[in-house]
Amino acid sequence: MKIRTRKRNDDKIEMQMSSMIDVVFQLLIFFMLTLKIIEPEGDFDINMPLGAPAQANSSDPDLPPFKVRMTADPDTGELVMLSYNGQPLGNDARAFQRLNVEVFRSVQALTAAGPSNLDKQEVEIDPDFNLKYKNIIAAISACSGKIEKGKMIRYIKKIKFAPIRPE
Repeated sequence: MKIRTRKRNDDKIEMQMSSMIDVVFQLLIFFMLTLKIIEPEGDFDINMPLGAPAQANSSDPDLPPFKVRMTADPDTGELVMLSYNGQPLGNDARAFQRLNVEVFRSVQALTAAGPSNLDKQEVEIDPDFNLKYKNIIAAISACSGKIEKGKMIRYIKKIKFAPIRPE
């Protein structure tokens, strides 16, 4: 009987890297193609108030901001009065439509005086501390512009908030 002897082979077994690289590239391409890039919603140009009121750095003192004052019921937080530059607009469902019309009239007057003034104009929203947010958002929408025939017609781009009133 003949005994076979195993021949020891010290050669190392190499891993096939090309197939691993192919899989990595396929995964990379898969994730690149399935990535969905979306724009952020609600891109408002709003200056939020700081904790303490800062000194006003108005670049053009000739254009005071349009002032929107919103008074809230102390118990419920509902809108009691909406006013634009001191003119009361009411507190019903149509108050924000009236605000939109008043801002539009002011924008038309500014445009007649000079189109460069419109870019400098700001709206200052002054809500009570406990006012419900839906009213603030409605005021921002009314001051920003309106949608007509599916297109946004922008009135004012710069919206800021008055310093926070105490509770």
